[in-house]
Amino acid sequence: MERAAARAASVSAEPVLRRRFGLLPATALNMTNMIGAGPFITIPLLMSALGGPQAMLGWIVALVIVICDGMVWSELGAAMPGSGGSFHYLRAAFGRERFGRLMAFLFVWQFVLSGPLEIASGYIGFAQYASYIWKGLTRPGVIVLVTVVGLINIALLYRRIHSLAKITVSLWVGTLLSVLAVIVTGAMHFDPGIAFDFPPGAFNFSLGFFLGLGAAARIGIYDYLGYYDVCYIGDEVLDPGRVIPRSILISTAVVAVIYIAINLSIIGVVPWREFVPADAHPESNFIVSVFMQKIYGPRTATIFTLLILWTAFGSVFALLLGYSRIPFAAAQSGYFFRVFGRLHPTKEFPYVSLLVLGAISIVAGFFSLGTVIDALIVTRILVQFMGQVFGLMLLRRQAPDMPRPYKMWLYPLPALVALLGWIFVFATTQLRVILFGVGVLALGFLAFLLWSWRTRGWPFSLEAATS
Repeated sequence: MERAAARAASVSAEPVLRRRFGLLPATALNMTNMIGAGPFITIPLLMSALGGPQAMLGWIVALVIVICDGMVWSELGAAMPGSGGSFHYLRAAFGRERFGRLMAFLFVWQFVLSGPLEIASGYIGFAQYASYIWKGLTRPGVIVLVTVVGLINIALLYRRIHSLAKITVSLWVGTLLSVLAVIVTGAMHFDPGIAFDFPPGAFNFSLGFFLGLGAAARIGIYDYLGYYDVCYIGDEVLDPGRVIPRSILISTAVVAVIYIAINLSIIGVVPWREFVPADAHPESNFIVSVFMQKIYGPRTATIFTLLILWTAFGSVFALLLGYSRIPFAAAQSGYFFRVFGRLHPTKEFPYVSLLVLGAISIVAGFFSLGTVIDALIVTRILVQFMGQVFGLMLLRRQAPDMPRPYKMWLYPLPALVALLGWIFVFATTQLRVILFGVGVLALGFLAFLLWSWRTRGWPFSLEAATS
């Protein structure tokens, strides 16, 4: 009896994740992640994709895909709230001990690369805008700056989730101030003649046009990424069946309006020909600072650049917070290295996962922004985004009685639209990037076979598959 009581006391004393994220901090987490530095650093890349303001069509295509895919995340997240998000959804949909085991492994495998790549894009954006204030910032200086910002991000996240909710909301407020300043300024000085200065043959609908539209949509999707971030901390969300889908849908709708307003504000003041193509115009690295300088002068532009740096940091903070929970959840379930499943003994957060992903993100920040965006989108599409669409359909057929606090509207139409959208984005990517994404998954498949053979799991153990 005494031993049993001691074991029970030991179990109850073990650190566990606490549900403290309500609707406001959950929505703030998504929006901070989604807005971040994205629209401030990718407008020149977006306009360069189609050579003019017609590239805004890429935003529309991206928005349709994201809204439909957000419904997929909402149904899965509300039905299976838990840290790790896609890891749980794929495993449940494809069978926990067979193909679900493979899909979950491949998801974690690609995420160890794509997650830090997304975080690194925020570090790159931070460095780009810092170069407006720090004139003559050299390449070694950029590397040092990315490293310092990454270490500060890790240090701030090395604490309890209760204080993180407060930090998330404060960073969100800074993000909204930056966005509001751009939108109000743009509305006051908007020139439709500048904004809609289409080049000759802007809408010729040739093969080149659709390839450019795919590139623009890929950039738009990158900027919207994060609409599902709350799903990664499902174990820490209050009333997840209600909060998760609402936070996804609210943040997506609000950010869509914000993005369109930001883009029109910029190109309605700064002629797009002054920063397109982006690689030929160094000032495209801090286009919003140039926008503010044109209207208010360099002093105000410098102050506003500091706000953008705050916004960029808020984004990488939200990303690393959510993404550090994914390897943790996989390790806790026996699908990844055990060390990633450790919680801090007193502060109750997955500290090993946080440190590892944070370190990889810093290294990934040493590459170019375009390379980082293309690589992370393509790597993520096949297993995570397309895999979840198929997974939702499988669960609807195989587990019709599963409790679903939220059910997709007009099912299966949004799921099919999302699937076609992901196929379009993937097919219009450069061949070398496609080969990179496929190669990463091929290596992951080989690693899965080796791991399964060493652990005597499926497909090498029929007993494990049928247990």
